[in-house]
Amino acid sequence: MSKTPDNENQLEELDLEHHWSKTSIPIVPLPDHIGQNIEAIVALHTNAERNVPRHQRVLETVSTFLGRPAFLYNSLLVVALWLLPNALPDLGLPQFDPPPFDLLQLALGIVALPMTIVVLVKQDRQEKLAEQRAQLSLQLDLLSEQKIAKMIALIEELRRDLPNVKNRYDPEAEEMKQAADPQVVMETLEQTLAQELEELKKQEKPDHQVPKSSE
Repeated sequence: MSKTPDNENQLEELDLEHHWSKTSIPIVPLPDHIGQNIEAIVALHTNAERNVPRHQRVLETVSTFLGRPAFLYNSLLVVALWLLPNALPDLGLPQFDPPPFDLLQLALGIVALPMTIVVLVKQDRQEKLAEQRAQLSLQLDLLSEQKIAKMIALIEELRRDLPNVKNRYDPEAEEMKQAADPQVVMETLEQTLAQELEELKKQEKPDHQVPKSSE
């Protein structure tokens, strides 16, 4: 029995499937510090979700439904079906809301108010969760800055103690090994921003005022 090209292709595909079914893909375990970071992030989101009241979950479910493309398409379809018999009387359909479509405007206004409130409720909780993540990131950044400053100080101390390394004064390293004070950084940033705003206000003012001509 001769093998046709189709049979050969099928046999090759079966061999490949059999080969990959026997081949085990090794999964490298994550390092401990990465696993701990993932657990911390999951715990943050889990605690945030656990404290959500039931009525707010209902509102967020409604908000999620309102944000889907299907809701937009259905809304456009309903408006089109509403406008079609009222805007085109030649079709012979009964006009229940002739132009300027007062009933349609009233219905859209009534629906828009609760929709806006539902979206704002969900957005408010998301902003609170984002603020918690930002606070956590800020604390970790400050801790990392302190650790880096400590490492620079230790390296500088080790460099001075090594006999084979020429001792020299590095002013940049001396500054970097001092951990920054967050309060001082914040005050300096606020002062700098205030000065920049003052400079912009001065630039926006006219260079000179044209004196009024006396009659």
